[in-house]
Amino acid sequence: MQYLHTMIRIKDINTSLQFYCDGLGLREVRRHESESGRFTLIFLAAPNDLERARDDKAPLIELTYNWDPETYSGGRNFGHLAYGVDHIYDLCQHLQSHGITIARPPRDGRMAFVRSPDGISIELLQRGEPLAPAEPWISMPNTGTW
Repeated sequence: MQYLHTMIRIKDINTSLQFYCDGLGLREVRRHESESGRFTLIFLAAPNDLERARDDKAPLIELTYNWDPETYSGGRNFGHLAYGVDHIYDLCQHLQSHGITIARPPRDGRMAFVRSPDGISIELLQRGEPLAPAEPWISMPNTGTW
């Protein structure tokens, strides 16, 4: 058995790509549009997974955009996606500079949470040992749910 992808329904392609690509740094691997099915599939991979994603078509996130409007609710019941990151403070600062709220700041130098435009929780985990606790993260409160 091999993990392939996680599918997430999205409401807006541009807003979602700004979050996942410009914010988190994921890369688009491929895209498929189905005129008859009236949907677009966008497959994304983490930078360190690009070669494997192209060769094995895994591990990926599949963003599914249905052309006909639908209402999606509860993103939180999905759980969350998790990514190991090289420097959690730098990534959180980068996300903030893109207008993304840090829902659970990395006060411990190890873990943070953000939410996608469609309400999906994304856990960010520092690779290796946690970073030394530092401001502004130590005193930053949680925002919303994660």
